[in-house]
Amino acid sequence: INQLETDLQEIASLLEKSERTRVQDVLKLEQKKIEKEISVKRHQKEQLAKREADPTSASKAYTVKINNYGWDQSENFVKIYITLNGVHKIAPENVKVTFTERSFVLLVNDLDGKNHQMTINNLLNPVNVQDSSKKIKTDMVLVMCKKKTTKKWECLTQVQKQIKEKDKPSVNPEENADPSDGLMSMLKKMYSDGDDEMKRTINKAWSESQDKKAKGDGDINNMGMF
Repeated sequence: INQLETDLQEIASLLEKSERTRVQDVLKLEQKKIEKEISVKRHQKEQLAKREADPTSASKAYTVKINNYGWDQSENFVKIYITLNGVHKIAPENVKVTFTERSFVLLVNDLDGKNHQMTINNLLNPVNVQDSSKKIKTDMVLVMCKKKTTKKWECLTQVQKQIKEKDKPSVNPEENADPSDGLMSMLKKMYSDGDDEMKRTINKAWSESQDKKAKGDGDINNMGMF
């Protein structure tokens, strides 16, 4: 922190001497960046002092279950995004992730007086425990599960996949039926319900159709329609 404060003083001195707008903008940007870094480190120092004064403070805090998250994937990693306001301000050792081949547990201790826990079981595919990791970003924890293969994941967990498959509409057998079967049934009904003229028309059409088939495909015997 002392080193950062020294850097800040030097930037302030340079700003006073600077005359060019572009140079001033660059210095101001760096000034804001250092001020933010100092603020984060001071907060972490305060949190550390509290834990040293009362080592049981984290265990006294109640635990909140994390339910909301987002996820996506690359060729090699499945990435889970968990939003937690202020998580980047606490000590990094307060954020822990434990991996197994088919699960992980995220535990964030002493964030705003609470512990936060997220448990994901039954991952869709096994992951490489050794190469899986976490990253702490502004107001976010990124959990990175290393895939064992480059296969694309349909869902994050096996349970989600089962629910997805259950929600799929069942296949109607009639959709895969031979269209000619439906036409045949319709013609039979028309013949059965029709008058003499209708029956003669259908018989004539069927007879002509069979004559054409016989000439093209060879002898066809006993192909009565009705």
